[in-house]
Amino acid sequence: MSITQEKKAEIIKKYARHEGDTGSPEVQIAILTERIKNLTEHIKQNKKDLHSRRGLIGMVNKRRKLLKYLQRVDEERYNKIVEELGLRQSAGSK
Repeated sequence: MSITQEKKAEIIKKYARHEGDTGSPEVQIAILTERIKNLTEHIKQNKKDLHSRRGLIGMVNKRRKLLKYLQRVDEERYNKIVEELGLRQSAGSK
């Protein structure tokens, strides 16, 4: 369910804004996205695991708050991370 240290280091390296950056919104969003993907697969197989489902909902909410913050502070960085992670549908496809 959780991500390995190697996978986490790879994500940090890819989305870090500078050397040693682990706390920027982009890195946090990318790590949460990976954890959400893994937990979603777990819940598909274990439908009655309500404790994990609650954790998943908390992670989704935290990611949503980080995305909202990033959009408010720097829309260009927000658009870049959303596009790279494939989180939102494009506005034209409504």
